Amino acid sequence: MSPNKHKVKQIFLLILLVPLLTGCWDSQEIEQRATILAISIDKAGSGAEEQEEQEEEISHLAGKVPEEGMIGVTVQIAVPGRIPLGPQVGGGGSAEQKSVMVVRVVGHTIEDAMFNIQQEIADEIFLGHLRLIVLSEEVAKDGVQRFNDYLRRNPEIRRTASIVVSKEKASKYMEVSPELERIPSLYLAAMVENLAHVGKFPESFIGQFWSILSSKGQDGYLPYFKIKGKKNIQLNGLAYFQGEKMVGKTKPQEVGVFMAGKGEEKGGYASFVEIPGTEEMALVQADKRKTRIKASLKNGKPHILVKVRYESHIAEKESPNVSIKKEADIRALEKEFDKITRKSLSDLISKTQKAKSDIFGFGEHFRGKLPEYWKREVRTAEGWQDVYENLSYDVEVTTHISRAGMKSK
Repeated sequence: MSPNKHKVKQIFLLILLVPLLTGCWDSQEIEQRATILAISIDKAGSGAEEQEEQEEEISHLAGKVPEEGMIGVTVQIAVPGRIPLGPQVGGGGSAEQKSVMVVRVVGHTIEDAMFNIQQEIADEIFLGHLRLIVLSEEVAKDGVQRFNDYLRRNPEIRRTASIVVSKEKASKYMEVSPELERIPSLYLAAMVENLAHVGKFPESFIGQFWSILSSKGQDGYLPYFKIKGKKNIQLNGLAYFQGEKMVGKTKPQEVGVFMAGKGEEKGGYASFVEIPGTEEMALVQADKRKTRIKASLKNGKPHILVKVRYESHIAEKESPNVSIKKEADIRALEKEFDKITRKSLSDLISKTQKAKSDIFGFGEHFRGKLPEYWKREVRTAEGWQDVYENLSYDVEVTTHISRAGMKSK
Protein backbone atom coordinates (compact mmCIF):
# COMPACT_ATOMS: atom_id res chain seq x y z
CA MET A 1 0.00 0.00 0.00
CA SER A 2 1.39 3.37 -1.00
CA PRO A 3 2.10 5.99 1.72
CA ASN A 4 -0.50 8.33 0.20
CA LYS A 5 -3.30 5.75 0.40
CA HIS A 6 -2.36 4.97 4.01
CA LYS A 7 -2.50 8.67 4.90
CA VAL A 8 -5.91 9.05 3.23
CA LYS A 9 -7.28 6.18 5.34
CA GLN A 10 -5.94 7.78 8.51
CA ILE A 11 -7.57 11.10 7.66
CA PHE A 12 -10.86 9.38 6.82
CA LEU A 13 -10.78 7.47 10.13
CA LEU A 14 -10.05 10.69 11.98
CA ILE A 15 -13.05 12.38 10.34
CA LEU A 16 -15.29 9.48 11.45
CA LEU A 17 -14.03 9.66 15.06
CA VAL A 18 -14.36 13.43 15.51
CA PRO A 19 -18.20 13.39 15.89
CA LEU A 20 -17.85 10.80 18.64
CA LEU A 21 -15.74 13.22 20.67
CA THR A 22 -18.50 15.85 20.74
CA GLY A 23 -21.10 13.79 22.63
CA CYS A 24 -21.05 16.02 25.73
CA TRP A 25 -20.57 19.40 24.11
CA ASP A 26 -24.04 20.60 25.20
CA SER A 27 -24.21 18.75 28.54
CA GLN A 28 -25.69 20.52 31.53
CA GLU A 29 -24.98 19.64 35.14
CA ILE A 30 -28.01 18.68 37.23
CA GLU A 31 -27.08 21.37 39.75
CA GLN A 32 -27.57 23.94 37.01
CA ARG A 33 -31.21 23.02 36.48
CA ALA A 34 -34.25 24.06 38.50
CA THR A 35 -35.92 20.64 38.70
CA ILE A 36 -39.67 20.99 39.29
CA LEU A 37 -41.13 18.00 41.14
CA ALA A 38 -44.75 19.14 41.53
CA ILE A 39 -47.16 21.74 40.17
CA SER A 40 -50.41 22.93 41.74
CA ILE A 41 -53.03 24.98 39.90
CA ASP A 42 -55.69 27.18 41.53
CA LYS A 43 -57.98 29.93 40.32
CA ALA A 44 -56.52 33.38 40.95
CA GLY A 45 -58.71 35.94 42.67
CA SER A 46 -59.60 39.41 41.47
CA GLY A 47 -56.70 41.83 41.15
CA ALA A 48 -54.33 38.92 40.60
CA GLU A 49 -51.97 40.93 38.40
CA GLU A 50 -51.15 43.20 41.32
CA GLN A 51 -50.39 40.36 43.73
CA GLU A 52 -46.87 40.03 45.11
CA GLU A 53 -46.48 36.52 43.66
CA GLN A 54 -46.14 37.84 40.11
CA GLU A 55 -43.48 40.00 38.50
CA GLU A 56 -45.33 42.64 36.52
CA GLU A 57 -45.13 43.00 32.75
CA ILE A 58 -43.06 39.88 32.02
CA SER A 59 -45.03 38.33 29.17
CA HIS A 60 -47.31 41.32 28.46
CA LEU A 61 -47.78 44.95 29.35
CA ALA A 62 -50.07 45.74 32.26
CA GLY A 63 -53.71 46.06 31.24
CA LYS A 64 -53.18 44.57 27.78
CA VAL A 65 -54.59 41.13 28.62
CA PRO A 66 -57.91 40.64 30.51
CA GLU A 67 -57.63 39.21 34.03
CA GLU A 68 -60.51 36.75 33.56
CA GLY A 69 -59.45 33.14 33.89
CA MET A 70 -56.13 33.83 35.57
CA ILE A 71 -54.61 30.95 37.53
CA GLY A 72 -52.33 30.67 40.51
CA VAL A 73 -49.46 28.22 39.97
CA THR A 74 -47.30 26.93 42.82
CA VAL A 75 -44.31 24.66 42.22
CA GLN A 76 -41.94 22.58 44.30
CA ILE A 77 -38.34 22.84 43.09
CA ALA A 78 -35.75 20.33 44.29
CA VAL A 79 -32.84 21.86 46.23
CA PRO A 80 -29.60 20.26 44.89
CA GLY A 81 -27.79 18.17 47.47
CA ARG A 82 -30.76 17.90 49.84
CA ILE A 83 -32.78 15.18 48.13
CA PRO A 84 -32.48 12.00 50.25
CA LEU A 85 -31.04 9.08 48.27
CA GLY A 86 -31.53 6.32 50.83
CA PRO A 87 -33.29 5.34 54.06
CA GLN A 88 -33.90 8.18 56.47
CA VAL A 89 -34.93 8.55 60.08
CA GLY A 90 -37.82 10.89 60.85
CA GLY A 91 -39.50 13.09 58.28
CA GLY A 92 -40.43 16.59 57.38
CA GLY A 93 -36.91 17.95 57.68
CA SER A 94 -35.83 21.01 59.60
CA ALA A 95 -36.49 24.52 58.39
CA GLU A 96 -32.76 24.92 57.65
CA GLN A 97 -32.61 21.72 55.59
CA LYS A 98 -35.69 21.89 53.38
CA SER A 99 -35.43 19.55 50.40
CA VAL A 100 -37.62 21.72 48.16
CA MET A 101 -38.20 25.38 47.47
CA VAL A 102 -41.78 26.55 46.93
CA VAL A 103 -42.44 29.31 44.39
CA ARG A 104 -45.84 30.93 43.75
CA VAL A 105 -46.90 33.02 40.77
CA VAL A 106 -50.04 33.91 38.86
CA GLY A 107 -50.54 33.85 35.11
CA HIS A 108 -53.03 33.65 32.28
CA THR A 109 -51.86 30.16 31.23
CA ILE A 110 -49.43 27.56 32.59
CA GLU A 111 -46.75 28.65 30.14
CA ASP A 112 -47.26 32.28 31.13
CA ALA A 113 -46.86 31.21 34.77
CA MET A 114 -43.69 29.28 33.89
CA PHE A 115 -42.22 32.43 32.32
CA ASN A 116 -42.95 34.24 35.58
CA ILE A 117 -41.33 31.45 37.63
CA GLN A 118 -38.25 31.51 35.40
CA GLN A 119 -37.99 35.23 36.09
CA GLU A 120 -37.45 34.39 39.78
CA ILE A 121 -35.15 31.38 39.34
CA ALA A 122 -31.50 31.64 38.29
CA ASP A 123 -31.28 28.14 36.76
CA GLU A 124 -33.21 26.88 33.76
CA ILE A 125 -36.54 25.22 34.61
CA PHE A 126 -36.58 21.46 33.96
CA LEU A 127 -39.79 19.36 33.96
CA GLY A 128 -38.26 15.97 33.20
CA HIS A 129 -38.72 14.81 36.82
CA LEU A 130 -42.23 16.20 37.32
CA ARG A 131 -44.08 13.64 39.45
CA LEU A 132 -47.32 15.34 40.42
CA ILE A 133 -49.94 17.82 39.19
CA VAL A 134 -52.60 18.94 41.68
CA LEU A 135 -55.76 20.67 40.42
CA SER A 136 -58.10 22.39 42.83
CA GLU A 137 -61.73 21.29 42.62
CA GLU A 138 -62.63 24.79 41.43
CA VAL A 139 -60.17 24.57 38.53
CA ALA A 140 -61.28 21.03 37.61
CA LYS A 141 -64.91 22.15 37.41
CA ASP A 142 -63.93 24.95 35.02
CA GLY A 143 -62.25 22.43 32.72
CA VAL A 144 -58.80 20.97 32.15
CA GLN A 145 -58.54 21.39 28.38
CA ARG A 146 -56.81 24.75 28.69
CA PHE A 147 -53.86 23.06 30.45
CA ASN A 148 -53.62 19.97 28.25
CA ASP A 149 -52.14 21.83 25.29
CA TYR A 150 -49.05 22.94 27.20
CA LEU A 151 -48.65 19.68 29.12
CA ARG A 152 -48.99 17.49 26.03
CA ARG A 153 -46.68 19.53 23.85
CA ASN A 154 -43.90 19.73 26.41
CA PRO A 155 -41.53 16.81 25.61
CA GLU A 156 -40.00 16.88 29.10
CA ILE A 157 -43.23 15.89 30.89
CA ARG A 158 -43.57 12.15 31.38
CA ARG A 159 -46.93 10.49 30.77
CA THR A 160 -46.46 8.54 34.00
CA ALA A 161 -46.75 11.65 36.19
CA SER A 162 -49.68 11.60 38.63
CA ILE A 163 -52.57 14.04 38.44
CA VAL A 164 -55.12 14.50 41.25
CA VAL A 165 -57.97 16.82 42.29
CA SER A 166 -57.87 18.50 45.69
CA LYS A 167 -60.74 19.52 47.96
CA GLU A 168 -58.72 22.45 49.32
CA LYS A 169 -56.62 24.99 47.46
CA ALA A 170 -54.10 22.98 45.48
CA SER A 171 -51.23 25.20 46.67
CA LYS A 172 -51.65 23.78 50.20
CA TYR A 173 -50.32 20.44 48.95
CA MET A 174 -47.03 22.12 48.11
CA GLU A 175 -46.62 23.01 51.81
CA VAL A 176 -47.80 19.79 53.47
CA SER A 177 -44.95 17.97 55.20
CA PRO A 178 -45.85 14.29 55.83
CA GLU A 179 -43.95 12.51 58.58
CA LEU A 180 -43.00 9.59 56.30
CA GLU A 181 -41.33 11.63 53.57
CA ARG A 182 -39.19 14.75 53.48
CA ILE A 183 -40.43 15.63 49.99
CA PRO A 184 -44.23 16.18 49.97
CA SER A 185 -44.67 15.82 46.21
CA LEU A 186 -42.87 12.47 46.11
CA TYR A 187 -44.97 11.22 49.02
CA LEU A 188 -48.26 12.07 47.30
CA ALA A 189 -47.08 10.72 43.93
CA ALA A 190 -46.02 7.46 45.59
CA MET A 191 -49.36 7.37 47.41
CA VAL A 192 -51.27 7.56 44.10
CA GLU A 193 -49.12 4.80 42.62
CA ASN A 194 -49.46 2.54 45.68
CA LEU A 195 -53.25 2.91 45.80
CA ALA A 196 -53.45 0.60 42.78
CA HIS A 197 -51.23 -2.00 44.48
CA VAL A 198 -53.44 -2.20 47.56
CA GLY A 199 -56.70 -2.13 45.59
CA LYS A 200 -57.85 1.32 46.70
CA PHE A 201 -57.92 2.97 43.26
CA PRO A 202 -57.37 1.99 39.62
CA GLU A 203 -54.05 2.88 38.03
CA SER A 204 -54.11 6.63 37.46
CA PHE A 205 -51.55 8.73 35.61
CA ILE A 206 -51.73 11.69 33.29
CA GLY A 207 -51.18 9.73 30.07
CA GLN A 208 -54.10 7.44 30.88
CA PHE A 209 -56.31 10.43 31.78
CA TRP A 210 -55.56 12.06 28.41
CA SER A 211 -56.34 8.81 26.62
CA ILE A 212 -59.74 8.58 28.33
CA LEU A 213 -60.50 12.23 27.52
CA SER A 214 -59.91 11.39 23.84
CA SER A 215 -62.26 8.41 24.04
CA LYS A 216 -65.79 8.60 22.63
CA GLY A 217 -67.25 6.00 24.98
CA GLN A 218 -65.79 6.85 28.39
CA ASP A 219 -65.41 9.88 30.65
CA GLY A 220 -62.43 10.66 32.82
CA TYR A 221 -61.89 10.22 36.55
CA LEU A 222 -59.13 11.23 38.96
CA PRO A 223 -58.28 10.62 42.62
CA TYR A 224 -59.93 13.16 44.91
CA PHE A 225 -57.80 14.11 47.93
CA LYS A 226 -58.22 16.12 51.09
CA ILE A 227 -55.77 17.25 53.76
CA LYS A 228 -56.51 15.70 57.12
CA GLY A 229 -55.05 17.55 60.06
CA LYS A 230 -51.85 19.43 59.30
CA LYS A 231 -49.67 16.73 57.79
CA ASN A 232 -51.79 13.82 56.53
CA ILE A 233 -53.33 13.40 53.08
CA GLN A 234 -56.39 11.21 52.56
CA LEU A 235 -58.00 9.70 49.48
CA ASN A 236 -61.48 11.14 49.87
CA GLY A 237 -63.16 9.62 46.83
CA LEU A 238 -63.13 9.88 43.07
CA ALA A 239 -63.65 13.00 40.95
CA TYR A 240 -65.60 12.23 37.79
CA PHE A 241 -65.74 14.27 34.61
CA GLN A 242 -68.07 14.95 31.71
CA GLY A 243 -65.71 15.67 28.88
CA GLU A 244 -63.07 18.04 30.21
CA LYS A 245 -65.04 19.30 33.23
CA MET A 246 -65.40 17.76 36.67
CA VAL A 247 -69.10 17.26 37.39
CA GLY A 248 -69.11 15.35 40.67
CA LYS A 249 -67.28 13.30 43.27
CA THR A 250 -67.93 10.05 45.09
CA LYS A 251 -67.57 8.98 48.69
CA PRO A 252 -64.46 6.94 49.56
CA GLN A 253 -66.50 3.72 49.90
CA GLU A 254 -67.95 4.20 46.41
CA VAL A 255 -64.49 3.90 44.87
CA GLY A 256 -64.64 0.17 45.64
CA VAL A 257 -67.94 -0.37 43.82
CA PHE A 258 -66.68 1.77 40.93
CA MET A 259 -63.72 -0.57 40.59
CA ALA A 260 -66.14 -3.50 40.57
CA GLY A 261 -68.21 -1.94 37.79
CA LYS A 262 -65.09 -1.06 35.81
CA GLY A 263 -63.64 -4.54 36.10
CA GLU A 264 -60.64 -3.99 38.38
CA GLU A 265 -59.59 -7.37 39.73
CA LYS A 266 -57.81 -6.49 42.98
CA GLY A 267 -60.05 -5.83 45.97
CA GLY A 268 -59.05 -3.44 48.72
CA TYR A 269 -62.23 -2.28 50.43
CA ALA A 270 -64.22 -3.77 53.28
CA SER A 271 -67.86 -3.29 54.30
CA PHE A 272 -69.76 -3.84 57.51
CA VAL A 273 -72.54 -6.37 56.92
CA GLU A 274 -75.27 -7.29 59.37
CA ILE A 275 -75.04 -10.92 60.44
CA PRO A 276 -78.45 -12.43 59.56
CA GLY A 277 -80.52 -13.35 62.60
CA THR A 278 -78.57 -11.05 64.92
CA GLU A 279 -78.05 -7.37 65.53
CA GLU A 280 -74.28 -7.71 65.22
CA MET A 281 -72.04 -6.67 62.32
CA ALA A 282 -69.18 -8.39 60.53
CA LEU A 283 -66.49 -6.69 58.46
CA VAL A 284 -66.27 -8.43 55.06
CA GLN A 285 -63.07 -7.77 53.12
CA ALA A 286 -63.02 -8.07 49.31
CA ASP A 287 -59.91 -9.88 48.06
CA LYS A 288 -60.58 -10.26 44.33
CA ARG A 289 -63.27 -9.43 41.81
CA LYS A 290 -64.13 -10.76 38.41
CA THR A 291 -66.41 -8.58 36.31
CA ARG A 292 -68.23 -9.37 33.07
CA ILE A 293 -69.94 -6.58 31.13
CA LYS A 294 -72.39 -7.37 28.36
CA ALA A 295 -73.66 -4.66 26.01
CA SER A 296 -76.85 -5.43 24.08
CA LEU A 297 -80.00 -3.93 22.59
CA LYS A 298 -83.16 -4.58 24.58
CA ASN A 299 -86.31 -3.72 22.62
CA GLY A 300 -84.09 -1.66 20.35
CA LYS A 301 -82.62 0.33 23.26
CA PRO A 302 -79.08 0.01 24.66
CA HIS A 303 -78.82 -2.15 27.74
CA ILE A 304 -75.88 -3.11 29.92
CA LEU A 305 -75.50 -6.14 32.16
CA VAL A 306 -72.84 -6.04 34.87
CA LYS A 307 -71.94 -9.32 36.58
CA VAL A 308 -69.51 -9.15 39.49
CA ARG A 309 -68.12 -12.10 41.44
CA TYR A 310 -66.27 -11.40 44.68
CA GLU A 311 -63.77 -13.54 46.53
CA SER A 312 -63.92 -12.27 50.12
CA HIS A 313 -63.18 -13.14 53.72
CA ILE A 314 -64.52 -12.12 57.10
CA ALA A 315 -61.94 -9.77 58.56
CA GLU A 316 -63.58 -9.14 61.92
CA LYS A 317 -66.75 -9.51 63.96
CA GLU A 318 -68.30 -6.84 66.10
CA SER A 319 -68.91 -9.24 68.98
CA PRO A 320 -66.93 -12.36 69.97
CA ASN A 321 -70.11 -13.98 71.26
CA VAL A 322 -71.61 -14.41 67.77
CA SER A 323 -70.54 -17.50 65.84
CA ILE A 324 -70.45 -17.68 62.04
CA LYS A 325 -68.68 -21.01 61.66
CA LYS A 326 -71.63 -22.86 60.15
CA GLU A 327 -71.93 -23.13 56.39
CA ALA A 328 -75.48 -21.73 56.49
CA ASP A 329 -74.32 -18.66 58.43
CA ILE A 330 -71.60 -17.92 55.88
CA ARG A 331 -74.01 -18.36 52.94
CA ALA A 332 -76.47 -15.97 54.60
CA LEU A 333 -73.68 -13.43 55.09
CA GLU A 334 -72.73 -13.77 51.42
CA LYS A 335 -76.29 -12.96 50.33
CA GLU A 336 -76.36 -9.91 52.59
CA PHE A 337 -73.06 -8.70 51.11
CA ASP A 338 -74.44 -9.29 47.59
CA LYS A 339 -77.49 -7.18 48.38
CA ILE A 340 -75.48 -4.26 49.77
CA THR A 341 -72.95 -4.25 46.93
CA ARG A 342 -75.61 -4.55 44.21
CA LYS A 343 -77.46 -1.54 45.60
CA SER A 344 -74.26 0.51 45.99
CA LEU A 345 -73.17 -0.17 42.40
CA SER A 346 -76.65 0.55 41.04
CA ASP A 347 -76.79 3.82 42.96
CA LEU A 348 -73.38 4.89 41.64
CA ILE A 349 -74.36 4.13 38.03
CA SER A 350 -77.55 6.12 38.53
CA LYS A 351 -75.62 9.05 40.03
CA THR A 352 -73.17 9.19 37.12
CA GLN A 353 -76.06 8.93 34.66
CA LYS A 354 -77.56 12.11 36.04
CA ALA A 355 -74.22 13.82 35.41
CA LYS A 356 -73.88 12.17 31.93
CA SER A 357 -70.49 10.87 33.01
CA ASP A 358 -69.73 7.30 31.89
CA ILE A 359 -66.66 6.66 34.01
CA PHE A 360 -67.21 2.89 33.70
CA GLY A 361 -66.52 2.92 29.96
CA PHE A 362 -69.79 1.19 29.02
CA GLY A 363 -69.78 3.17 25.78
CA GLU A 364 -66.57 1.48 24.69
CA HIS A 365 -68.31 -1.89 24.99
CA PHE A 366 -71.04 -0.69 22.62
CA ARG A 367 -68.45 0.72 20.21
CA GLY A 368 -66.60 -2.58 20.13
CA LYS A 369 -69.50 -5.06 20.16
CA LEU A 370 -72.26 -3.13 18.37
CA PRO A 371 -70.40 -0.94 15.86
CA GLU A 372 -73.35 -0.61 13.49
CA TYR A 373 -75.59 0.68 16.26
CA TRP A 374 -72.86 3.11 17.34
CA LYS A 375 -72.38 4.48 13.82
CA ARG A 376 -76.10 4.82 13.27
CA GLU A 377 -77.33 6.17 16.62
CA VAL A 378 -74.40 7.54 18.63
CA ARG A 379 -71.39 8.57 16.51
CA THR A 380 -69.83 11.10 18.93
CA ALA A 381 -68.81 11.42 22.57
CA GLU A 382 -71.60 13.95 23.11
CA GLY A 383 -74.06 11.52 21.52
CA TRP A 384 -73.02 8.78 23.94
CA GLN A 385 -73.42 11.11 26.93
CA ASP A 386 -77.07 11.61 25.95
CA VAL A 387 -77.56 7.85 25.47
CA TYR A 388 -75.83 7.03 28.77
CA GLU A 389 -78.22 9.29 30.68
CA ASN A 390 -81.10 6.94 29.82
CA LEU A 391 -79.19 3.65 29.60
CA SER A 392 -81.00 0.69 31.17
CA TYR A 393 -78.90 -1.71 33.21
CA ASP A 394 -78.93 -4.79 35.41
CA VAL A 395 -76.43 -5.54 38.16
CA GLU A 396 -75.74 -9.05 39.44
CA VAL A 397 -73.39 -9.69 42.35
CA THR A 398 -72.28 -13.02 43.81
CA THR A 399 -69.87 -13.43 46.69
CA HIS A 400 -67.84 -16.37 47.92
CA ILE A 401 -66.43 -16.06 51.43
CA SER A 402 -63.50 -18.44 51.40
CA ARG A 403 -62.36 -18.17 55.00
CA ALA A 404 -63.56 -16.64 58.22
CA GLY A 405 -60.34 -15.02 59.35
CA MET A 406 -58.69 -15.47 62.75
CA LYS A 407 -60.66 -12.71 64.49
CA SER A 408 -64.01 -14.32 63.69
CA LYS A 409 -63.21 -17.70 65.27
